[in-house]
Amino acid sequence: MKAKLAIVTLLGLTACNLVLAQNEPAAAAAPPTPTVIAAPPAAEPAPPPPSALASGAVIPLIQFQDVPLTTAIENLARQAGINYILDPKVGYGQPDEKGQMRTQPNISIRWENLTAEQALTALITTYGLQIVDDPKSKIARVTIKDPAAAEPLETRVIQLKYTSPTNIIGAVQTSLTDKRSKVMADIRTSQLVVSATEKEQDAVSKLVEQLDTITKQVLIEAKLVETSQNPQTIKGINWAGTLEAQKVSYGNNNQNKPVSDEESTLQPNASLWPKMIMQGGSFNPATAFLNADGLSATLSFLNQSADSKVIATPRAVTLDNEPADLSVTRAQPIFKTTAGTQGSPGGSEVTYTNLGVILNVTPRISANNYVNLHVIPEVSRVSGIARKVVAGTINEADIYDIRKVETRVMIPSGNTLVMGGLVSDGTTTGNVKVPVLGDIPWIGLLFRQDSKKREQSNLIIFITPTIVEDTDFHVSKSDYLKTSPDLVQPDKAWSAWDEGTPKDWSNKGSNNPDSPVFQ
Repeated sequence: MKAKLAIVTLLGLTACNLVLAQNEPAAAAAPPTPTVIAAPPAAEPAPPPPSALASGAVIPLIQFQDVPLTTAIENLARQAGINYILDPKVGYGQPDEKGQMRTQPNISIRWENLTAEQALTALITTYGLQIVDDPKSKIARVTIKDPAAAEPLETRVIQLKYTSPTNIIGAVQTSLTDKRSKVMADIRTSQLVVSATEKEQDAVSKLVEQLDTITKQVLIEAKLVETSQNPQTIKGINWAGTLEAQKVSYGNNNQNKPVSDEESTLQPNASLWPKMIMQGGSFNPATAFLNADGLSATLSFLNQSADSKVIATPRAVTLDNEPADLSVTRAQPIFKTTAGTQGSPGGSEVTYTNLGVILNVTPRISANNYVNLHVIPEVSRVSGIARKVVAGTINEADIYDIRKVETRVMIPSGNTLVMGGLVSDGTTTGNVKVPVLGDIPWIGLLFRQDSKKREQSNLIIFITPTIVEDTDFHVSKSDYLKTSPDLVQPDKAWSAWDEGTPKDWSNKGSNNPDSPVFQ
C-alpha cells in the first residue's frame, strides 16, 4: 500500500508541473517535467501529502526525463520531507568569476526501489553538491562540495546481540582507514559507538553483522576413576630392641642416676633401666657396675591390605573456545609458623590448597562436527608427613602426591576420549636378622624378620564433548516471579512439646473471638 501511495504522490507532483507549464506565455519555452511510470488504477483513493513518505518508504520507480537539476532536487526533497534552501554559492543563472553565465544542467535518470532520501543524496553527490543540516533551524542547506574537504564523520551506535564489545572492538578498529575515525565500547549496554565516514560505517555494519553471531556451546561430561591397592606383610621376629642400641656403662652408678635431655627424649624411663650389676669381690664400697638394657624382641606375623576406589563424574556446559574447570577437591590447610624474636612474638599463618580431582578442559569446535580439546587433568592428595630438625626444632610438613598431564586431541562430537597411563606402582621389601643366628636353617626363623609392601594406583579419565544444538534446549515454565509472597504457604506451627517459647495462657477461657485461643 505504501508503494502505491508513493507512486500516486509522484504522479500528483508531475501533474502540477504540467499545469504550470501550460499557463505560461507561448513565447516562453515550457520547462521539461519529471515523469513517473507505472500509474495506479483510477479507483485508488486520493494520494496523501508528500510528507507521508518522509518515513523512508521505498519508491518502486523514480524517473526524470530532461529535467533541470534544481527541479529534481525540489521534488525529491519534498518526497523525503526535507526542508532545504539553495545556497547562493551554487549560482545557477548568475555570472561566475569570469563573467560567464552558469547554466543549470538538465538530468535524465531512472531508479528503482529507492527511498527519496537515497535518491536525493545520490543526485547531489553526482553534481558536486552536498546537504548540510542545521540542528537549530531544522533547515538543510544545499551547497557546493569542496573537493579538497575531508568526508564528514558520522556517529552511529551499534547494538551487539551475542558477542562482547571487548571481543569485537579490535576487529572494527582495523577496518577504519580514516585517521579521524574511532570506535568506543560501552560494556554496560553491549554497544559500539562508531564515529567514521559513511563508507566506513557501511563497512563496519557488514563486519559486525558477520562477527556478532551466536556462539556455540559444548557439553563436557567427564568420569575419573582412580583405584589403589596397598598390600603389606610382615613376618618374623625383630631383635632390634635388644641388639640394635644396647647401652653399656662402667663406673659408679645407681638407680637414681639423672639422665640427659637427649636420653630422656629417646627413652622417657631411662632412669629406671633394668641393670646387670657386677660387684668387685673385695671392693668396699662397691664401685664396679655393668649396666645394659633388658631383653626385647618384636614378633610379627601379619598381612595388611588397603584398597580404595574414587569415582568423580563432573559435568559442565561451556562456550566454544572458553575453558571449563571441573573439580572435586578438598581444601588442605598449610601452616606457616614464624618464630618469635626479642620484642616480637611468633605467630602462624594458615593458607589452603585444593587437593583432589581437577580437570581443566578448553573445547574448540572445528569443521565437520569435530571438537578440538585442550585437556589438563590433575589428581593430588596427601601421601605422608615429612619431619626435619632445623635449629634444634622438629618441623613437620605434608607430602603431596600430584599426577598431572596436559594434551590436545580432536574427536567427533558425542564420542568419548579415554585417557590412561597415570599408573603408579612401587614395591618395598625389608629384611632384619641377627648375624649368623638368622642364617641357621629353621632356627634362623627365630632371629629374622621379612617385610614387603606394595603401593599401586591407577587413574583412568573418560571425557565426552558434545556440541549443544538449539533443539537441545527446552523451556521450563515457572510462575515464581508472578506469585505474590502472601500466597506462599507458611510452615506448620510447632506443637507445645517442641516449641521453645512458653505458651500464653493470659486469655485462657476468654469469650473474645479475637483472642489467640479462638485463632
